Amino acid sequence: MVKSLDRKLAAIHADPSGCREFILADAKDADMAFGIGAPGQSPEAHSGEVRFKTLEEYREQIRAIVQQGVVDIMLMSASTNHALTIRERMFENSAITPAARANDTTDVHIARGSHYAQEPARPFRSASLDHIQCGHLDCSPEERTLGADLGLYSVTFNNDLALDLATLERFHEFREEAERKKFRYFLEVFDPNMPNAIDPAILPSYLNDMIARMLAGVAPAGRPTFLKIVYHGPRAMEELVRYDPHLVVGILGGSAGTTRDAFQMLADAQKYGAKVALYGRKINNAENQLAFVQFLRLIVDGVIGPVDAVKAYHAVLGKLGIAPKRRLEEDLTLQSGAMSYGGTKTSVTVPARTEPAKAEDCGCHANGSKPQAASHDCQCHEPKPVTINGSAAKVSANGFPSTLDGRPDFSRMDVGQRLAYHRDRLGLGR
Repeated sequence: MVKSLDRKLAAIHADPSGCREFILADAKDADMAFGIGAPGQSPEAHSGEVRFKTLEEYREQIRAIVQQGVVDIMLMSASTNHALTIRERMFENSAITPAARANDTTDVHIARGSHYAQEPARPFRSASLDHIQCGHLDCSPEERTLGADLGLYSVTFNNDLALDLATLERFHEFREEAERKKFRYFLEVFDPNMPNAIDPAILPSYLNDMIARMLAGVAPAGRPTFLKIVYHGPRAMEELVRYDPHLVVGILGGSAGTTRDAFQMLADAQKYGAKVALYGRKINNAENQLAFVQFLRLIVDGVIGPVDAVKAYHAVLGKLGIAPKRRLEEDLTLQSGAMSYGGTKTSVTVPARTEPAKAEDCGCHANGSKPQAASHDCQCHEPKPVTINGSAAKVSANGFPSTLDGRPDFSRMDVGQRLAYHRDRLGLGR
């Protein structure tokens, strides 16, 4: 099974500035941060009682989202990765790439009553790469493909020489082990978790410089597959993307806010150069996770704007008989959110946005000319049958890839096909 992540990364690197392919990830690794509270509150709780969903309910939601096939990456804890990737073989016939959190710095240790996250972050790793890849220590070479070959590595800089040096040294050790074991990673750079680490006005510039500086000494074989950072607005995003177009930049979703917060930040980050978004709590806290994820995809594919997406999401909830957590008017407002696991407040710039560019602007046409013979999959022309591992995939009567039961298979569609499908579905024509 060709993974949509690999196809999209190839397309992005083939045309960094023109391609509109976008990678979505669902972060279901919160059990490495919040423990028992990670799956979210259970609807079965009685008045005055807080009861959480079980770990199995958390994993069942992962199964549902993987079956939906809309995201490109499913990020899990090492233990959940073992249960679903290695034991159940859930990703074997899926275009979604499994991934596991490879380290857990102390600023994500959020036990009830603890204050670890309020102290300067220290590097720590409880997961073993061998456990992620094959389920036990000392994997043989052929066993390393049993589990996930992609992980999240997180760093937090606090503008403290001793602490930041230790963070960089542990990152160096991880990179060497990962390269030897053929383990890919994406790099998460958190904001400082200490309130006075640096002047907030210079924070985005400080983080961009730290990212560029730390990766300057790393050859391609040891560099991250992509980057995951807090979205600090257009200027910071454009500066980083312009500096190195082949450093694929993504955003993290942060804590739960309004639905407009989630949708608008996604649209704005994409507009200013982001190619990846990893949402965790915003998905997990949604009234209906599958509908929420579907609207994330529709937004980055240019089918719908953030405001209309919020309205449509509420309409879906109404049709499903699900009570929204907020009235529509409130859910359409923009708020500032907490952007770290520990709840440290970070101001997030949400600039005014025009509607997304049409898919015709993705770089396959130049100045209205005929389609170029592009070597990537960012296609604006009529959708055509796809091949998977050299064999024709199942195609529906209207020419779109479909699952064996006849449903549209969004994981095998490129941007042009997804846009054409939804235009047909909404009666907008192509």
